[in-house]
Amino acid sequence: MNNLKQLGQRLDGPTKVGLTFAIIGILLTIIGIFRDPTTPVTLWSLTAGTVIAGGTWGIVSWAIAFATVEVEKDVREAELAKETHDQS
Repeated sequence: MNNLKQLGQRLDGPTKVGLTFAIIGILLTIIGIFRDPTTPVTLWSLTAGTVIAGGTWGIVSWAIAFATVEVEKDVREAELAKETHDQS
């Protein structure tokens, strides 16, 4: 439990978002495979589904979160530069 807490503290916000959505995507895929009577429940279907869904959800959500953090940082820097320029 301590190692998991330390890992959570070392990860940045976008990575936490990406991992969270990857886990959600994997869980939804596994539930969908078991609920759909036409999908064969095999190691291949579970592996392919979890890799595709987890990877897609994780990467896309990480990219959106990362872009949001970068934009907020740029806005903060621009506001600080404007305040510095106005005081001069």
